[in-house]
Amino acid sequence: MLTLRQLEYLVTIADTGSFALAARVANVSQPTLSQQVRALEERLGAKLLERSATGAMLTPVGRSIVATARRMLSDASDIVALAAGSSDNLTGTLRLGTTPTLGPYLLSPIIAELHRMAPRLRLHVREGIPDEQVLELSRGNIDVVLGPMPMTGDDLTVEPLFREPLHLVAALDHPIDADVAAGRDALVDSPLLTLDPRHHLARQAAEVAERYGMTIAPDYYGTSLESLHQMVASGLGLALLPSLYLRSEVGGATGLKVLSVEGWRAHRSIAIAWRRQSPMGAAFALIADHVQTCARRLLA
Repeated sequence: MLTLRQLEYLVTIADTGSFALAARVANVSQPTLSQQVRALEERLGAKLLERSATGAMLTPVGRSIVATARRMLSDASDIVALAAGSSDNLTGTLRLGTTPTLGPYLLSPIIAELHRMAPRLRLHVREGIPDEQVLELSRGNIDVVLGPMPMTGDDLTVEPLFREPLHLVAALDHPIDADVAAGRDALVDSPLLTLDPRHHLARQAAEVAERYGMTIAPDYYGTSLESLHQMVASGLGLALLPSLYLRSEVGGATGLKVLSVEGWRAHRSIAIAWRRQSPMGAAFALIADHVQTCARRLLA
């Protein structure tokens, strides 16, 4: 008989490309996983994987079955969530995805207030690359994603929450005067430090660099906002940092000055997204309202 567990093993192999890695992710022995996948193939009467010494690849029919299996596993996860509590109550454990450029500087005060408001709610926070997290949301591996727009998906509900200003920062001894609005001429050829290009913030930094004639420093991709902070404070260049980071106790502006720039209107739009068919949609909408209220207060 076909089981959800067998489908979960197949999807995990598809994601990892390896029986050994899939077994570790699924927390089972490799023989058990292999046996279950072979049983699935026998039950369906089709070869789903091409096995080799270097890993495993899906066959054409295997790819089609994995796409359906992802939807089935997502639906099963939603059924469990629905059984844990009514759709408009904040109960159970929610897997919340967010980006490291936002979560640590927004969620700390919000989670504490959410816990007081809904003591039976548990948030499992997972940080990652925004585009990858939206994909994980569609696959059912995450319940809700809080992050920068754009977030797109035909199967997703996306609710814009607030706009967060972005600021150009420099070391305290940088020659540009923070009290005088700098023109484009003052910024031309200035090195702009940024994150891994997969981050939305890095793409915005590239747009700002082009607009003001700055140059992206390719040898200094930061791994976090904190690493950008440290590199800027040491005089390696300028950087784009969000308001919530600069205002937070975790981040802050120690060793930095915020530059005033003529015509500066840089910001990012933050949204929350969940699967449109999720039975927890009403609960996610309540969380969205709370996040929006708290964020606007923090930015006021």
